[in-house]
Amino acid sequence: MDAGPVTEGGQFGLDVDGGAHGPVVAVTGEIDLHSAPALRDRLAEIIDGEAAHVTVDLSDTTFLDSMALGVLLGAKKRLATSGGELDLVVVSNAGIRRIFEITMLDSVFTIHSDRAAADTTGGR
Repeated sequence: MDAGPVTEGGQFGLDVDGGAHGPVVAVTGEIDLHSAPALRDRLAEIIDGEAAHVTVDLSDTTFLDSMALGVLLGAKKRLATSGGELDLVVVSNAGIRRIFEITMLDSVFTIHSDRAAADTTGGR
């Protein structure tokens, strides 16, 4: 796992591995003003590497703010311009899922309840 900035709630980390339909970026800890740029940069590297489908696994994410949402939206938009897709894995009972519901971003992103579901459907 790539260590990132230490946030108030603990260590932020990114781990990238291969999924059934492309790279999976697993995020640990808080994605906030201090750590969101690291996520943005890593997603940009992956997208620039011509990945057509990226999954961001937020299962172990404990907090995200508007900056994090902006990073995810930017990556989704960037992938969409080349016909690509960005999916999310968000545990259904987590407070993180509620953030997507409150902001109505659950209708913008394809959200899976676990990584196996993301691998099975591949965003479709």
